[in-house]
Amino acid sequence: MKYRGLPLILVCAAWGMFWGAWSALLPALKDQLGASAVDLGLALTAVPVGAIPAMAMTGRLARGRERDTLLLACAAFGLSAAAIGWTSSPVTFGAALLVLGAASGALDVALNLTTGRVERESGRRLFQPVHAAFPVAVIVAAPATGLARQLGLGTTAVLAVLGALVLAASAALLRLPLGRGAVPGDGPGERRHWGAAALLGGLAACALIIENAVEQWSVLLLEEHRAASALVASAAPAVYMGALTAGRLVAQALPGLRLRPLYLVAGLGGGAGIALAGWGGGAGADAWAVPISLAGFALAGLALGPLVPAVLSRAAAGDPSGALVSGVSVVSYTAFVISPPLVAALAAGLGLPAALSALGLLALPLLARALLPR
Repeated sequence: MKYRGLPLILVCAAWGMFWGAWSALLPALKDQLGASAVDLGLALTAVPVGAIPAMAMTGRLARGRERDTLLLACAAFGLSAAAIGWTSSPVTFGAALLVLGAASGALDVALNLTTGRVERESGRRLFQPVHAAFPVAVIVAAPATGLARQLGLGTTAVLAVLGALVLAASAALLRLPLGRGAVPGDGPGERRHWGAAALLGGLAACALIIENAVEQWSVLLLEEHRAASALVASAAPAVYMGALTAGRLVAQALPGLRLRPLYLVAGLGGGAGIALAGWGGGAGADAWAVPISLAGFALAGLALGPLVPAVLSRAAAGDPSGALVSGVSVVSYTAFVISPPLVAALAAGLGLPAALSALGLLALPLLARALLPR
């Protein structure tokens, strides 16, 4: 794993560094552009708009040339990340984010395809440690970016550094011993993979909707509904990401662990964890509300963390063509499009605590998959 897996871990870590820093940069970028909250929100939708078609296209083009595609996607992502710092209006910012989203989507699929091929060729499990690098990088990058801003570093400089880190990580791929393989053609067998991709990707999306909700809403929950300080509230995403990483490393340490028990653990622990985080101890438990919510986020992260890498690993093992991994990646990514409006709509009707607790219902498909016959 150390020889073949290290370049992939570095790429995933650099990718996570950017997205970890991104949320900390948004207030400064908003001021730099002179944009309103509405302008910023509209511009940010360009990321998934660019990502989803790029993911579908990359899945077809990368098969048989996984490493080279990942190298190009990583380089494109680094350059597009650095270019955002030079935008000067909401329109150019949105255009830059469209390119960034396309590069990020291509990197996502290419990374999964490359990891799957290395797993097949080496016989070693890599998805868990590779995907564990992302949340660790997010935990490190967010406060580091806040510190850089406090020291007076501007957005252009920070984004340039992040772009350089991504480019440096892409150079490590040159040492990945993976050549060009056979490129499979389309056929009825390959088209049938999309049925399995819809099922596996949909199950992975259940976990990712909760993950995205924690990233975007957990701080707001603790500040506005649990009376937590800004410092304590800001720990919520880090608690979730830390537990997510721990769950993936535990799964990596258990080579005999199969996918069905992971569905059961994700369904029980993930559903209970996010429900507990939203509930926060209920009325009359103010002193315990913050610790209970943080414990809920930790339980959800620990239980859900291993699921998506395990699903991708299973998809890679069952389909050397890469069509299944590509399909699962595309379908599961829709979670990041669905989650923000879903939580917002639930919060409008139920309030944010109940809205987050309601996401526990997404555990039901995972439990059903664990308990129903093959």
